[in-house]
Amino acid sequence: MKHAIAVWFRTDLRIADNSLLIEAAERALERNIPLHCVYCIDPREFGPSEHLGLPRTGPFRARFLLESLAALDASLRNLGSALLIRRGCPHEVLGKLAREEGWTDLYFHRLVGTEEASAERRVVKSMGESGVEVRSWRQRTLHDEYPFEVAATPRVFSAFRKVVEKELTFAAPVEAPTSLPGPGDTERGELPTLEELGASDTLPDKRAVIVFRGGEPSALQRLSRFIEGGHLRTYKETRNGLVGADYSSKLAPWLALGCISCRTIQAAVAEHEALHGANDSTYWMTFELLWRDYFTLILAKHGGEVFRPEGLQGIPVPWERDLDAFEAWRTGQTGFPLVDANMRELLLTGFMGNRGRQNVGSFLTKNLGIDWRLGAEWFEIQLVDYDVASNYGNWNYTAGVGNDARGFRYFHIPKQAGMYDGEGRHARLWLPELGGLPGGEVHTPWELATETLRQAGVTLGTDYPHPMVDLEASQRRQRASWEGAMASQKKR
Repeated sequence: MKHAIAVWFRTDLRIADNSLLIEAAERALERNIPLHCVYCIDPREFGPSEHLGLPRTGPFRARFLLESLAALDASLRNLGSALLIRRGCPHEVLGKLAREEGWTDLYFHRLVGTEEASAERRVVKSMGESGVEVRSWRQRTLHDEYPFEVAATPRVFSAFRKVVEKELTFAAPVEAPTSLPGPGDTERGELPTLEELGASDTLPDKRAVIVFRGGEPSALQRLSRFIEGGHLRTYKETRNGLVGADYSSKLAPWLALGCISCRTIQAAVAEHEALHGANDSTYWMTFELLWRDYFTLILAKHGGEVFRPEGLQGIPVPWERDLDAFEAWRTGQTGFPLVDANMRELLLTGFMGNRGRQNVGSFLTKNLGIDWRLGAEWFEIQLVDYDVASNYGNWNYTAGVGNDARGFRYFHIPKQAGMYDGEGRHARLWLPELGGLPGGEVHTPWELATETLRQAGVTLGTDYPHPMVDLEASQRRQRASWEGAMASQKKR
């Protein structure tokens, strides 16, 4: 009779710092039975999204996933194993394999998303029906444990950070195994093509900051380049950049799929600090990783509340659902170059810098007053670094309904453009129709003289749209709406 031990890979597509894989391999060796490393491609992840009806996993994210799976398979094969690829709902796929292959144990990392948790419950039920022992634990954060229960996670990040930085030390990453038991004669399965997943075979625009290639080797190369190139030491000063490969670490896509762990990154930062000394920028990398942990804990604490239109705070803002206005925002046709350049970069590459995300999110919610969940869903579809906790946590924050003590947070678009794209490099890069406008004036074409526009070959309303709203009037209107919602909440 067949027997095997299985590992269900999810968003942990790596060999290094994967203690779950090591423990499963040791148990398989002790029993002298195969180790099955399995990844399920769930068709629901490629079906229509709830609000927009678009494929939930867009082409850039789909490509990055397939590359990451191919890289994981190559790493496993180098160690004597292989990745078993299956398509279907996990509880059905894993249940069938368990029965056919005589699994005795199934290992997997538990995730905090509501859909992910629901999938886990169905898998556990399926394994119970097959007599399989389930061994699972939460995917690793910077610390093994936090000094409070999940339900007691502080309401705001600053309180969380102060407790964490005072009381905890970072857990070290676990070294990669040097060999693994093989999968026996079990059929490996094939990776689907992008077309088979319903995603177009789209390459990022040549103007992309970098070409993100999925997989653990690419993640480690990126980490090495960022630190050894000296960029870590200036990270705090450059992290709000918009143009170029190294203004920020760009590690988020690999973190999202677990091609690299936060502990591996933190260990590299600590090693650099030991050799060259710490500064504000090296600390800021740790600070950003703590934000990632925080959003993970917040989603674990609040569950489905994170996805409500009223958000974590339960503020009943009467959001609009103007799909024409949303489409102008999504495709970069709002008439505000800072917004449009960032949205077109996202549309054509699957990436946008953090400062851009803050501004386009503010414009959607604080100027257009559109339901923030539409923006979050578009980011989920398009961003190569999509992570459910970080994405929806940040959108709660941006919309003024999340973990933020500052209330109605509004980004003034022209001021932000002057601060972060003062010479207009990013705007001209992604809005070639405005390429003839000089310097920072590219950000306010509606203020320019007709002759200046004519000389630049720009006709507003034809070559580039007029601003779709009055910035000040629209934000005052939305502020009043938000404050009214706050007042009605307090009366309940």
